Amino acid sequence: MTYEIEIGRGKRGRRAYSLDDIAIVPNRRTRDPKDVSVSWQIDAYKFEMPVIAAPMDSAMSPETAIALGQLGGLGVLDLEGLWTRYEDPQSVLDEISALADETASPTVTRRMQELYKAPIQPELITTRLAEIRASGVTVAGSLTPQRTQEHYKTVVAAGVDIFVIRGTTVSAEHVSKNHEPLNLKQFIYELDVPVIVGGAAGYTPALHLMRTGAAGVLVGFGGGATTTTRRALGIHSPMASAISDVAAARRDYMDESGGRYVHVIADGGMGSSGDIVKAIAMGADAVMLGSALARAEEAPGKGWHWGQEAHHLELPRGDRVNVGTVGPLEEVLFGPGHHTNGTSNLIGALRRSMATTGYSDLKEFQRVDVVVSPYSGG
Repeated sequence: MTYEIEIGRGKRGRRAYSLDDIAIVPNRRTRDPKDVSVSWQIDAYKFEMPVIAAPMDSAMSPETAIALGQLGGLGVLDLEGLWTRYEDPQSVLDEISALADETASPTVTRRMQELYKAPIQPELITTRLAEIRASGVTVAGSLTPQRTQEHYKTVVAAGVDIFVIRGTTVSAEHVSKNHEPLNLKQFIYELDVPVIVGGAAGYTPALHLMRTGAAGVLVGFGGGATTTTRRALGIHSPMASAISDVAAARRDYMDESGGRYVHVIADGGMGSSGDIVKAIAMGADAVMLGSALARAEEAPGKGWHWGQEAHHLELPRGDRVNVGTVGPLEEVLFGPGHHTNGTSNLIGALRRSMATTGYSDLKEFQRVDVVVSPYSGG
């Protein structure tokens, strides 16, 4: 049942909830956190934790993608980022980190736009993915829908295991009068690797993406800490409601397809362990993290964080923000934690929440009781 609120005499809207608006409720036996499983599998690839790194230059390099893979997660490299534009991007990363210490600066945005004008070099796509593959971890790379047609053959030839198509909003039915759009259904059918695609923030667009054959759907618009999409475009979808809507699409698509399961991956606005817990409680199978991993000492951004939206050449709608550094990547994920704000020991917090509410694995935990309880604390 859907309840709409009258905004004015000429418009009604559905009430939607952010992750801050909900809380989980213990209502059954408790468990030992050591008895809880947080493993997750998509297609033939199993991971020890439901964490996917967002393809953002400030959080992921080939080196950090390898480190995350060795810790049991999945690193995704931005194949339109600095690592495929520059042979040695370290000086560029250093320059971005050293730009004026302020947020929402036109000077910073202009310089980032200039740095990202360097052309993408296909041979560097091959080199970076080969570097990750040589380590023995699962290899994943990301392109936007606009660049997929141009570079996907290079990506597949390089031996990618999981292909990610990620944009602010990705539609299975994009319409253009100027060029032939990417036919997602045909593309995924012809590709021999699992594809994760998104973002989507509603039942209908998610269902359409599932019908293309995608192995996973990204929920949300990504870049929660850095994006200004709501201010620039007026587009926003509170994550708790969005995840629940897409989880409902997954359920209905299973019935429609005769049992095919599409993974729901929450993407954006999960900077703390509590957000991760609540995303899974709302129905996500895994989470895609940006700022949470950009706080690791190994992160390329050195405590600064930005996404692709921040350097868009025509309509930038993201900022470079200072998220700080909390410790090594392993400590960020597994502790021991030294921060009380949910920025370290992310997986330990997830285990404890599941144990406190009595659930032993992620699929069970999706059934946990939640309440609407807007949070105004620190």
